[in-house]
Amino acid sequence: MTASDWRKILKQLETKPEIKRKFLKHCKPKERKIGIAVRKCERCGRYGAHISSYGLNLCRHCFREIAVDIGFKKYS
Repeated sequence: MTASDWRKILKQLETKPEIKRKFLKHCKPKERKIGIAVRKCERCGRYGAHISSYGLNLCRHCFREIAVDIGFKKYS
């Protein structure tokens, strides 16, 4: 079950509080401490290809779009 599926099910259970409580107790995905799902891009929300150096926390796609605005130069 993916995170989006979990959110959809939770939204459906809004009208049934007892079942929702039981669902949260047994089926809630755990918080990640290591791995790819811990860090995500602050701009678009992607998980992969993460650049965390210099405190950027961007994926490589977003970094390429705004690198010049931030002050990075491309050397060739």
